[in-house]
Amino acid sequence: MRNISVFLPAKKRSTRVPNKNSRNFANIKFGLLKIKLTQLSKVKLIKKIVLSTNDQKIISFVRRMKFKKVLIHKRKNKNLSTDKGSVQNLIEHVIDIMPEDHILWTHITSPFIGSKDYKKIINKYFSVLKKKKNDSLMTVTKFQEYLWDKKKPLNYKKKIDNKWPKTQSLKTLNVVNSGVFLSSKKNYRKFRDRVGIKPYIYPLDKKTGFDIDHMDDFRLAEIMFKQKK
Repeated sequence: MRNISVFLPAKKRSTRVPNKNSRNFANIKFGLLKIKLTQLSKVKLIKKIVLSTNDQKIISFVRRMKFKKVLIHKRKNKNLSTDKGSVQNLIEHVIDIMPEDHILWTHITSPFIGSKDYKKIINKYFSVLKKKKNDSLMTVTKFQEYLWDKKKPLNYKKKIDNKWPKTQSLKTLNVVNSGVFLSSKKNYRKFRDRVGIKPYIYPLDKKTGFDIDHMDDFRLAEIMFKQKK
């Protein structure tokens, strides 16, 4: 089966970017939410979009917009929507509420992953499943920069004749950008995780994989979005 259902979390309270899931973005009411639901709704391969929220304002807005594919799940477990809640709590939540087949977990805070990107990602997912080398997929952003802890470099060694090697020669690392996690519900049950044991690493460029985590990210994303528009 090639049925894809989307899990889209959108809790009411957020600490680093207050009300990020419901506030205006780039002069758009409920901006990030509206942008993401519009992007996902245009992808034919996606059958359902399950919006998991405890925010009545979000629920009322989505009902007014009448997105055909969107199913609203009002959270009953308060722990899912507090700072004490963990990703693992959300994974268990997904197992409880999502339909069978394949689950695409994405976030409102990734406004530059568009409809065409989701289509390519989904097609790649089914392609790697067919080859049986990977059992899931997650998006990353490539990282090839100098990395230090408080005392020493972590991804290269200082040499007498070359204390600062070219960044191109550094080992390429993958930063999980939380743009997309794609796996089967069978894997969710088996591994209690949003990816399997052999996820395909799908790289996104820095702009596409841009994740809004702090207020500075939010302001920068607004500028980027307005320029793109």
